[in-house]
Amino acid sequence: MLLARLADASHQVAATSARSGKIAALAELFSEAEPEESPLVIAYLSGRLPQGRIGVGWSVLKNALPPAVPPAERPTLTLAGTDATMTALAAVSGAGSQARRAGLVHELMAAATLPEQEFLLRLLSGEVRQGALDAIALEGVARAASVPSADLRRAVMLEGSLPRVARAVLSDGPAALEAFALRVGSPVQPMLAHTATSVTEAVAALGPCVVEEKLDGIRVQVHREGGEVRVFTRSLDDITARLPEVVAVAHETSADSFILDGEVIALDPATGRPMPFQDIASRVGSRLDVATARATLPVSPVFFDVLAAEGEVLIDRPGRERHAVLARLLPEPLRVRRTVVDDPASADQVEGAEAFFTDTLARGHEGVLVKALDAPYVAGRRGRTWLKVKPVHTLDLVVLAAEWGHGRRTGLLSNLHLGARAADGTFVMLGKTFKGLTDEMLRRQTEILRELAVEDDGFTVRVRPELVVEIAYDGLQRSTRYPAGVTLRFARVLRHRPDKPASQADTIEQITGTASPD
Repeated sequence: MLLARLADASHQVAATSARSGKIAALAELFSEAEPEESPLVIAYLSGRLPQGRIGVGWSVLKNALPPAVPPAERPTLTLAGTDATMTALAAVSGAGSQARRAGLVHELMAAATLPEQEFLLRLLSGEVRQGALDAIALEGVARAASVPSADLRRAVMLEGSLPRVARAVLSDGPAALEAFALRVGSPVQPMLAHTATSVTEAVAALGPCVVEEKLDGIRVQVHREGGEVRVFTRSLDDITARLPEVVAVAHETSADSFILDGEVIALDPATGRPMPFQDIASRVGSRLDVATARATLPVSPVFFDVLAAEGEVLIDRPGRERHAVLARLLPEPLRVRRTVVDDPASADQVEGAEAFFTDTLARGHEGVLVKALDAPYVAGRRGRTWLKVKPVHTLDLVVLAAEWGHGRRTGLLSNLHLGARAADGTFVMLGKTFKGLTDEMLRRQTEILRELAVEDDGFTVRVRPELVVEIAYDGLQRSTRYPAGVTLRFARVLRHRPDKPASQADTIEQITGTASPD
């Protein structure tokens, strides 16, 4: 398949607001692609490179665009050829690597038509945002292969990879789905949760339910088959060698075959409170030898679900039954704290659930998960039967710059650079976000920011720091990318505040807790 066909489909999907239209466009694309090309199609449409990070940044890309590199007159680039170039880029290392990467990118762009150049720019810069996420791609594959989307979704859930399942079903038809089953040792995509604004709201929506502590750790899936234990991350990476503590716990369990779902956390030895997520992530991702890393920050697992045990697949069983199995497998200290609301009409039980939420926050955790007691484990989906409740933090920040959008946001200033006031009257950047913006907000902020613009390089518009926006976020995390050493987690725009001057925006000292008392 030519890259031009994929670029055209990407543009079509981005320009289509209706989900049905996106699915139809992708179904047509998958019907035209060879089965072995489908994994690459899925990756590129979702803005991912199979090679991961390839070391190409803006310093390389800015010199590989028109007029420096005129576009080709007709399309000749293939998906396979493009992928080969990406592999070559990922392999570049050592002295002179930047120049060699620049040469490879120049050759790639010179062979691309203008639409292909635009798509490659978005792909290489991580800016493919046309809404062709895996859920929509799955529907497109299902239609192209003439299989029920529910059957395909379950196969993906059990295999843990849409690209692998897509290649099989597009090649061999519906019969290929029979080969995908839950197997100990093969990770599956974890079940995820939607959001509720309060515990009371979540209980009312779900009926009989359980309220569990939401731990801010590393999500892990632990598999044991006899003497072999494997530990996988949320993204299905194998990190067994990095977590000997988790392996030891799995070996100490009486059962010799299971799949457990949980979190790896660390507690401050002095206070007993949970350590920050970034400390845990640094430990898990550390290149130190295991003994040193373990001595630096001991971690421990806490489990909240079981997908299979002793040869029985449990994912279709109700949550209350799965927990009964979990309780037989693990002692209470290894299970997440919880409280059951079996009668949602009981004011006492609802009040008890709210009190549990308050106590969970006081213990230093980030919130709770409210789960329907009769819900199955729907792997790989953000199920409506699991609802997360976390306190909402808001800040008034100043827009320092904005990036031109792509796809449906072409011609609109979208990704906002957010800053807090500093003591010297300047502004300190805390991060970026394009989330939460409605079409009307995008239109209005583009008008405002154009009037405030002081510089436009074609990608980023730097503006006078005058527009204040109200931002919701889940918390702070350390970051070496930003001057204050912190950034906002999951920031999203609530509203513009043209009524509020920049001089009344929140200060970096207030945000980081370093402000002097009055």
